[in-house]
Amino acid sequence: MCSNGELQMFAEVNCRSHYNGKVMDTSQQKVDVNILLVGAENVGKTALTVRFITRRFIGEYGDIDWIYYHSDRIDGRDISFNIWDSIYARSPGASGRITEKQLQWADGFILVYSICDRSSFNVVRQQLQHIRHCKSKIPGSVPVIIVGNKRDLQHRRTVSSEEGRLLALSLGCGFFEISAAETYHGALLVFHELLDLIREARAIKKETHGIKGIVRTVSAVFGRRRTE
Repeated sequence: MCSNGELQMFAEVNCRSHYNGKVMDTSQQKVDVNILLVGAENVGKTALTVRFITRRFIGEYGDIDWIYYHSDRIDGRDISFNIWDSIYARSPGASGRITEKQLQWADGFILVYSICDRSSFNVVRQQLQHIRHCKSKIPGSVPVIIVGNKRDLQHRRTVSSEEGRLLALSLGCGFFEISAAETYHGALLVFHELLDLIREARAIKKETHGIKGIVRTVSAVFGRRRTE
């Protein structure tokens, strides 16, 4: 089992302290995204993250609540991924509930379950409903990707691909079934797809704010005219 220090040395992952605020873009070419990974224990959240960042697979981890930092250049832009790999809440009645602090921090969410563990699929369903409820007042869709991990263990499968796909479709989420243990490509697709969804959500939010600003300006002008 790897300690935090061993993992950082082996995987060459840079980490920032928890609960930092959103980092604003310093130029048009730089994009910062905060991604929250949630799911039950032993579904491969950390393996997915480290596979994406380093292309390597490490099979065992300690019980780590950690934010990983990774920079890349995608489509001509510098992208900074801040990835919060969260611990599943095991306290009675918690139901793996995501905290308010995590909800405010995250630009997008990756919900991971194991195709070999139906209870982990149910956890993702609960967490997804909680995210949707808390984010319901935000314009546009909430960027969410559902990931069915451990596809290499087909002989132990208890959750079908169709179930995962239907859950994602019913709530407007992206969906991937992958094996973090076998390939890097699946992890890459997951994070890049979420990046695209975050960009779309930001564009919708910016457009909505722009329209509201125009409406306020027009209302103010007509309001003045009525009083003149």
